[in-house]
Amino acid sequence: MPLPVLSTGLGLGGIEVASAAGVWFRLADGRRVIDASNTAAPLGHCHPDLVAVVRGASGSPALNEGWGWRGRQQAADDLLEHVFSGEEDWVGAVRFCTSVSEANDLALSLAQVLTGRAPLVTRERAYLGTVGLSREVTVQPQWHGGLSSAHGGYRPVPKLADVRQIPPPSCGVHARCAPDGGCHCLPADLAATLADVAAVIIDYSQGGVQPAPAYQDQLARVAREAGALWIADEAATGLGRQGRWLTLQRGQSRPDIVTLGKGLAGGVTPAAAVVLSQRIADMLRDQRWQSFSTFRGHPLTVAAISTTVRCIARQGLVERADVLDAVLRRRLAEIAAAHPCVRRVAGLGLHWTVELRGGSWREWHADTGEPTPADRILAAALDAGVLIAANGEEASLFIAPPLIVSDGELDTILVALDRALAVADKTLLAALADPVLPTAGGPALPAAAKRGVPAGA
Repeated sequence: MPLPVLSTGLGLGGIEVASAAGVWFRLADGRRVIDASNTAAPLGHCHPDLVAVVRGASGSPALNEGWGWRGRQQAADDLLEHVFSGEEDWVGAVRFCTSVSEANDLALSLAQVLTGRAPLVTRERAYLGTVGLSREVTVQPQWHGGLSSAHGGYRPVPKLADVRQIPPPSCGVHARCAPDGGCHCLPADLAATLADVAAVIIDYSQGGVQPAPAYQDQLARVAREAGALWIADEAATGLGRQGRWLTLQRGQSRPDIVTLGKGLAGGVTPAAAVVLSQRIADMLRDQRWQSFSTFRGHPLTVAAISTTVRCIARQGLVERADVLDAVLRRRLAEIAAAHPCVRRVAGLGLHWTVELRGGSWREWHADTGEPTPADRILAAALDAGVLIAANGEEASLFIAPPLIVSDGELDTILVALDRALAVADKTLLAALADPVLPTAGGPALPAAAKRGVPAGA
């Protein structure tokens, strides 16, 4: 009897990938489908430059981060030249990690040591990792490491830290709070919330929320005045995903620490980084950061990081994602308007969320064996040749193809999405016919859905 391999995932179970090339997967059953939601592969799969560099680096020695390796410095230099171009006065140092969960845990731990404070602040609907303090600031129960039963019931993991939450922004890069670009999303008592905390950490995508630049700028100002560090998690959004090397670069402020991950090494090896500002790096001068790892900055990892960053820059993929932002904004708005099952569409560049009606991220714990509406949509999209992902707890779809996606491949993704949403429309009509019928994965449809409120309202 084969040994079971435990896993979790975003989307349909039972899918086995046999091989891949570019933006395409070949499944074990022979089907060829587009990988439309994979932020770990900005250059697609099996990019020839990455394949070549990994083959070469496989002959490198096994070095822990206590021993020097020229490739680490090269990776740091490539980050500075491209990702942090123009930020030379801000950036101070980098430490490579094996995952962004580890990177966020390191960043938060460092903030506690430097400030002498313990409490942390995160935002509602945040997902920032599953290790140590990164798990503590992941406030959605569905991602906090608990156990859900298909027969009903949910067992959460006990909290280990004093974590406070601030509201998520309702504004966006293209939907600002005020004509002058100001933000009114943060609470009036924010200064009191941050008064004794070590750090506030935010990301730029979880829950389908892409805040306006003023949100981060206001948060940065209040955090600095309160003596708290500001950490920006760019794991999913960094390296051009949202039309900038870093989404935070849309604002005027700069964080104390940035964390990078997911696609940092092109998906060929796990990789992440903690990037310190010059101010924080100066605070570490003549001190040893007592945290050791066997595989941080491994020769294979840093070689892949350098190649990934150079390829993104050489191919102009950041600029292309910015151009495609307008295209996707228009096309997805048209698709949403045609499907009453869609509550809203949000995104930037090549990173989009399509939120469905009827779900509730606060209430859903995967404690049902019934397929969710999102599951049915994923199956329909797969039949149309596209593999997308879904967050069942939010009843939302996640669309983030590799940055190298062609115009034709992008059109195929949108056509498949359009067809698949028709499946959810039927579920919605069935629920409207029986107002007490709950949708799988959430409570009965809200009154707004019954009135036919348009997507985005």
